[in-house]
Amino acid sequence: MKKGIVRRISLSLLVCITAVSLFACNQNKGTLITPGQNPSKSTPTPVVEPSDENVAVESTPTPTPELPNYNQKRVKAKGLYLTASTAGARLDHYIELANTTEINSYVIDVKNDYGIVSYDSEVPLASEIGAIEKLYDVDEVIKKLHDNDIYAIARIVCFKDPILAQKKPEMAIKNPEGGLYVHNKMNWVNPYNMDAWQYNIDLAKEALEKGFDEVQFDYIRFPDGKKSQMVFEGKDDREMYQVINDFLAYARKQLPNAILSGDVFAIILESPGDTEGIGQYFEYIGENLDYLCPMAYPSHYALGQIINNVKFPKPDLDPYGVVKNTLLKAKARYEKVEGHKPILRTYLQDFTATWIGSGNWQYYEDEQIRQQIQAVYDAGFEEWFLWDPMNNYREGAFLKE
Repeated sequence: MKKGIVRRISLSLLVCITAVSLFACNQNKGTLITPGQNPSKSTPTPVVEPSDENVAVESTPTPTPELPNYNQKRVKAKGLYLTASTAGARLDHYIELANTTEINSYVIDVKNDYGIVSYDSEVPLASEIGAIEKLYDVDEVIKKLHDNDIYAIARIVCFKDPILAQKKPEMAIKNPEGGLYVHNKMNWVNPYNMDAWQYNIDLAKEALEKGFDEVQFDYIRFPDGKKSQMVFEGKDDREMYQVINDFLAYARKQLPNAILSGDVFAIILESPGDTEGIGQYFEYIGENLDYLCPMAYPSHYALGQIINNVKFPKPDLDPYGVVKNTLLKAKARYEKVEGHKPILRTYLQDFTATWIGSGNWQYYEDEQIRQQIQAVYDAGFEEWFLWDPMNNYREGAFLKE
């Protein structure tokens, strides 16, 4: 009898002591945890001592980590591409241009076609391979753009990356002899390599954390050369377009709250499937993107190209017709696509393509720029970018505001 009384008293004291201890602990935290309430990361889950009675104890679920809250600002972009050198040396001019015309957005190189990372990046691999060349102060650039209500887009060239390919050959496309594959005097990274995926995604994360409003992935494709001359380590049974789509899905998973866009050849809006053999399939490549940016440069189409059932003997001489029919064909194809469809933001030509042969090109001046912009509107779209690799834009083409 005495043993039973002592045992009940001991258990009662244990319960009291435990309750007081928990209350005191959580008073110091400023919170009293009640059954079923999720503790914060800094609050340990209480240890429940065994007793003679059958008490059901609920396990405390692990808190879900917070996702980065990137900027969700959206604009109807009317913008220009700026090299890193331009952003570093001539930004004030382009801010003034945006303040006085319809221009409201700039696409700025974070990693360019040569694999150069243009500011003091803290991504370890960028430093390890010597890719960093500071061409602008990223904090200053972003502040100036945002102070003037200008939308900032980070351009990241993905699989055309000679620096990464040369410094990390295990990530590169090889030739049949085992050396690095060369396409137009450039080395490329293997799109099957997930370490290469992660490098570009890490740069995207950093750009967003620095304050860029959007990340635009470029060269999200395989080289457009002979595949018989390319060796892809880790190649599996996926189609090339599925590999590119998987990369974009992987990026979206890590950047769920970010605004993402991708640049593609405009010919894929006309060609069925992955006709070009580069891993870009129009109906699917935008599944994980907010915006798709076809590069509808008239000079880049073949002589005699048929677009939307219209034949263009010399496409560069008809910028309005080429751009309008490219987008009309895209619209007709997208009407049949179920599920998510990205917004089309077209890249337009603001350069003169003298290299396509005498009689096949014309000078691109204000009139040719306005024709392309009007074609975008007449096809039922609202957004566009202009591309000139030298950044010598026909500024007289822009409407004053």
